[in-house]
Amino acid sequence: MRSLRLLVPANIRHNSGGNVYNARLVAGMRALGAEVEVLPVEGSWPESTAKERRRLGTMLGAGEPGEVPGAAVAIVDGLIAMGAPDSLESAAKAGRETWVLVHMPAPANYDLEARSLRAASGVICTSSWAADILEKRHHLRGLRVALPGTDRAPLAEGSVPPHIITVAALLPNKDQVLVVEALAKIRELEWTASLVGAVEADPEYAGRVRAAVAAHGLESRVRITGERKGPALEAEWNRADLSVLVSKAEAFGMVVTESLAHGIPAVVRAGTGAVEALGFAAPGAGKNGRLPGTAVSFQANDAPGNPALLAGVLRDWLQDGGTRVAWRASALETRDRLPGWERPARLVLEAVTTMAGSETRDTEP
Repeated sequence: MRSLRLLVPANIRHNSGGNVYNARLVAGMRALGAEVEVLPVEGSWPESTAKERRRLGTMLGAGEPGEVPGAAVAIVDGLIAMGAPDSLESAAKAGRETWVLVHMPAPANYDLEARSLRAASGVICTSSWAADILEKRHHLRGLRVALPGTDRAPLAEGSVPPHIITVAALLPNKDQVLVVEALAKIRELEWTASLVGAVEADPEYAGRVRAAVAAHGLESRVRITGERKGPALEAEWNRADLSVLVSKAEAFGMVVTESLAHGIPAVVRAGTGAVEALGFAAPGAGKNGRLPGTAVSFQANDAPGNPALLAGVLRDWLQDGGTRVAWRASALETRDRLPGWERPARLVLEAVTTMAGSETRDTEP
């Protein structure tokens, strides 16, 4: 088995879904016997300087033309790749095998993204949603999908009154302000809530979230905890009864399957990859025809969205015992079918060792 090198962005230091996926993927591939080296790449990715792109090219072996027997296969995180198509093109010209691992399609700079993907030996996406977007956007075929795995987790005990949790770094895309505004509209009901996630990633937005909580006088009911890991994060999950992820854009939403692993149903934003996560292990919406939660449609994914829509969903869940029971039952059913991390690790290894990625091409001449 050839050795692998996974190039990851060094500038993403909070506990992002991409970081978690990369770490668990590496652990899974190593458990299957693969030799994997992880290389953090300095730069403000996807933005980068010429010097940083040259350094990346060197890491990819772009300056060493010709076949190198036993050379490692490079897998480049998509956040890096979309900012340095010239480095991938140089690596391709030098005959280096370089794959791109896409967690989230680029929100802009489509031309740079297209160049990077076409220069790659192959493309692996972490969600079907991302693969569909890239295939349609760039007329590509042959993209592989390796959906995230899920770690086994203890069953959450929940709380009285019901506790609502949002687990995500405080960032504009995650739209915690929308969550706070929705909670303010149901303040007459019994509930508590926690916003669990890094506040350092975007201090200005974190300040806006805090201001929204204060403006509605919800300080005693809505906790902003900061990032939590290990036992501290497990304690947050344990007291939760419902999780909410209303990101404006989400490739998959690993926190949704993490929620289901704890037996906690979820509310997600319709039109994002989080819907795939919600039904990940429940094909056909489960044997009872129900998803372990629901997807809320906001008009055109606008910002700040319509908090009344989310408030209506939360109100129904809080007041309708039948809905709570049904969502919880579906979450428990789904929990038992969630795959572990061996599956995506095996899929990635099979892809990069069979050179099937050579099929990544334009669908139009």
